[in-house]
Amino acid sequence: MSTSLAKLLQEQQHRLDTLVDLLDAERRLLAEAEIDGEALAEIAQKKQARLEQLEAAETLRQRVQQRLSYPAGLAGAHDAARDADCLAAWEQILERTREAERMNGVNGQLIHMRMSQNKRLLDVIHDAAEKTLYGATGQVGAQSGRLKTSV
Repeated sequence: MSTSLAKLLQEQQHRLDTLVDLLDAERRLLAEAEIDGEALAEIAQKKQARLEQLEAAETLRQRVQQRLSYPAGLAGAHDAARDADCLAAWEQILERTREAERMNGVNGQLIHMRMSQNKRLLDVIHDAAEKTLYGATGQVGAQSGRLKTSV
């Protein structure tokens, strides 16, 4: 039992490490002045694939845990890992999962900030476009010549 649970946990740790690496790459891209949309989309695809693999591995781990007569939930997982002599690996997975969750939250905040900035910029452009009126002769009408600079 300990070998199979230990192997599952080792594979899960590897998947989590890859996910954390992807989240870090995503954060670096989001922090750049000019975002590489293609690179960001590629990371999003890889991230989604990794999350699906993690979900499948976690479902398998839970089934093994229950098949071995441990109760569902964290307490059962803790007991199974302790009895299989891989409690340290289980605790590392829990810590890495919390780290991935925190990083994903930060990235979500960065995305929200970017979207807000883009909306404000588009509002300024839209306002400026509305003020550019052409007269009957095709000449631009008189304007204040000022744009809002609160972006």
